[in-house]
Amino acid sequence: MTLGCARNEVDSEELAARLGAGGWQLTDTDDADIVVINTCGFIASAKKDSIDTLLAAADTGKKVVAVGCLAERYGAELAASLPEADAVLGFDSYADIAARLDDVAAGRPVTVHAPRDRRELLPVTPTHRPAAVADVAVPGHAWLPNGASRVRLDDAPVAYLKLASGCDRRCTFCAIPSFRGSFVSRAPSDIVAEARWLADSGARELVLVSENSTSYGKDLGDLRLLEGLLPELASVDGIERVRVSYLQPAELRPSLLEAIATTPGVAAYFDLSFQQASAQILRRMKRFGSTESFLEILGRVRALAPDAGARSNVIVGFPGETESDVAELERFLGEARLDAIGVFGYSDEEGTDAADFDDKVPAELIAERVERISALADELVSQRAEDRIGTRVEVLVDEAGLEAVGRAAHQGPDVDGVTRLLDGAARRGEIVAAFVVESDGVDLVAKVGGTSW
Repeated sequence: MTLGCARNEVDSEELAARLGAGGWQLTDTDDADIVVINTCGFIASAKKDSIDTLLAAADTGKKVVAVGCLAERYGAELAASLPEADAVLGFDSYADIAARLDDVAAGRPVTVHAPRDRRELLPVTPTHRPAAVADVAVPGHAWLPNGASRVRLDDAPVAYLKLASGCDRRCTFCAIPSFRGSFVSRAPSDIVAEARWLADSGARELVLVSENSTSYGKDLGDLRLLEGLLPELASVDGIERVRVSYLQPAELRPSLLEAIATTPGVAAYFDLSFQQASAQILRRMKRFGSTESFLEILGRVRALAPDAGARSNVIVGFPGETESDVAELERFLGEARLDAIGVFGYSDEEGTDAADFDDKVPAELIAERVERISALADELVSQRAEDRIGTRVEVLVDEAGLEAVGRAAHQGPDVDGVTRLLDGAARRGEIVAAFVVESDGVDLVAKVGGTSW
């Protein structure tokens, strides 16, 4: 069972392959001897969901093993507070995960993971990084030919493909680098090989994921590797669309912006992590930028691709946030014309700089501001969807039937809304041309027309 982000989905498929190679068989929870939960440790709500899921699994009477970010981050602390879990395993256990489950099944003691700051395990220079990676467990990097290191857990026409793991940025609110480690790019040849394998397994859209895709290649000595990789991935036989996610605005160089906006087969889709718009708050976050600089990025995107999709997440209630800062965020969102907006209330995360800031916003005021910005976001993304009425879209069909459902190029999986197709035969996994005739909140309704391909 997988919780959290798309990167965790890839890690789960790696774990599934390793378990299969070690003699374990994947099955439904009802028939399982051991339930493995790939947890999320990002923010308070995600941690709660992970713990609730572990407890619910334990209530079934099955043996339960916790892996993933929560287990990596807390290790022995999690094990002590959650005795219902039969084992708490960190990333170092992934290579021999089948043997660890053998121990759990046999009732043998399993050493609890001891957390450490993973940023200290890997150097940041290209000269030393490759050798270090060979000695440190980095989930999602152990690609082997013929898919031996990954098992697809569904047959969806979209598949996630990991570019890198970890992050070298030091945002004051984020603990991810401490338990995911420094930024480690995967070799381009491994990524292309895995893309071909995914295409052979039925994937038609690839979603490139990492903690920060704009950093790809910097630890390999070439910060422009992604610009060259995108057309190569788009040319893989069977792949109809490539989508890049998790872009850091401060690192979005013009050449990468242009490559995403104009490369055939690559969705003109910009998943930009703005987080706020007030320059004062962004500086305290160690994010940097401003309303004007962010709008300038969006302007450059739309000059190259007028119908490009753009989405972002924002944090409300960061320490020191004033009413003026909230108003600035509202101004930015009102002018940005984003297709999807995620709104999160700030919460302290252990080990981050912001957790020690003194000027915290009261919890009740954070809740009020989250409700206020969420209401605005809902209104704005609905307006943006209305703007697309009368436009032509290319929809990848995720679900066929009397009313097919899919996603246009501006709609990422799971988070950005869908497009419902009113008529025309549409097969799952194909891309059809359609014209938008209606909107329903963030979702679109379109009529199939033109040539399918």
